[in-house]
Amino acid sequence: MPSFQVDAAAQGEGFRIEVAIRGRPAKSYVVPTGTQQGFSAFFRELHRDFGTRLPEIFADEVERPAPTLRWHPLLTENVHPQILVGYGDPAVLKDGEDYWLVATSNDAPDAFPILHSADQSHWEPRGFAFPSGQEPAWAGKGRNVADFWAPEMARVGDEYWLVFTARQANNALAIGLARSSSPSGPWVDNGQPLITGKPMNTTGLGYDAAQPLMSGGVIDSHLFTDTDGTNYLFWKDDTNGIWPRPLAMLLGRYPELIERLFDSEPARRTAAFSAAIVPWANQQRPMVRFFAMQPLIEAALANWQRVKAALVEFGLAPAILEAMSTPIRAQRIAADGRSLLGEDKIVLCNDLDWEGHLIEGPFVTRQDGRYWLFYAGNDFSTPSYGIGVAVADHPLGPYVKQGEPLLKSTREWTAPGHASVAPGLDDQPQLFFHAFHPGTGGYNAFRALLTVGLKFGPGGAEVIELP
Repeated sequence: MPSFQVDAAAQGEGFRIEVAIRGRPAKSYVVPTGTQQGFSAFFRELHRDFGTRLPEIFADEVERPAPTLRWHPLLTENVHPQILVGYGDPAVLKDGEDYWLVATSNDAPDAFPILHSADQSHWEPRGFAFPSGQEPAWAGKGRNVADFWAPEMARVGDEYWLVFTARQANNALAIGLARSSSPSGPWVDNGQPLITGKPMNTTGLGYDAAQPLMSGGVIDSHLFTDTDGTNYLFWKDDTNGIWPRPLAMLLGRYPELIERLFDSEPARRTAAFSAAIVPWANQQRPMVRFFAMQPLIEAALANWQRVKAALVEFGLAPAILEAMSTPIRAQRIAADGRSLLGEDKIVLCNDLDWEGHLIEGPFVTRQDGRYWLFYAGNDFSTPSYGIGVAVADHPLGPYVKQGEPLLKSTREWTAPGHASVAPGLDDQPQLFFHAFHPGTGGYNAFRALLTVGLKFGPGGAEVIELP
């Protein structure tokens, strides 16, 4: 197994990375911008020159199956110059005869685009939940600093509530709540996060104990109101952002583990490279850390059961194994939307092979007297991402999953995820979700809004083609 030497430094808006292995001359690469797309192009060159894994985004499209039913596209391009990245994590609310859409904006200057439609075919921009300069005081602001993710709008009594994710000053992600008298705003934030991440056990992770590591934070909040008026908040512990760098550090200390964890030479070379670049990655901003570790994430997912079994066998860094589990939690929320009541409960966790290292994006709908929890699984930036569903007789579970994803990548659209449910024009339930155009993907890549019909029965939930 070759030992990599990596030297990286900032250059303009991106980085220059020099890579060498013993017996071969060093190669110098330029990542022109610190984006996921820039890093993916670099990793494709690294694959060509050093035999590491080819990033999943460049996998041959013909390997993906033809669609079994048509996904109906609603928004396939940005419809306003200030909407920069499309409609990721789309939350659709039907309020009377009106449809309202709010979506992720990442680090765009204007946070959370809001759109209105009367017919699902024509969508009119109605501004932003937090226009530039009006972000919550506790949230990071500006390009390469802010992260405004996964908003969701709901009507609660005489108000509209917006639950959302934003990055705090300590870089951990938190969940906030804002309210308005109208779906189009203006929105007034609570003034502080509703939920924040908790310090994580760093034993065996190689972190300085004097610098507590946050759990990665909390993301993907969903507000569900039951028929009796009880409000529940669902969210995800974002631990999947924690384990890749500690795993890379572990492999740097114990390189002999690489062959035990990974079954192919390209995957092993990828792991060795990740171990070499992680000291530099540890000093970067949160999203660059993620971009730098993406090849290791994909290699681990391709060897998922083997990786976990080896870590259990060697008894090393149990916190890494803990971070490979991303629970979905739920808890009652107070009537004023400013606090949570009682204790939270884990209602779902990633335990199916297709889900890989995470599940996220929960959304609960009550249909035919039962509670159906839709969720996304696997890595959002790759074609392995998909949408699953589980069912329960109470909002807090226990939930029973359907074994296979409802929606997964096809030749026409990739990485369907983070769904919401709303009545269609005929009042029958519809699933609204995002997906990438083929050959694209990753953070700040455009995501389209699509929809399919839903049918529920004793055999489970299924998607159906809209007329």
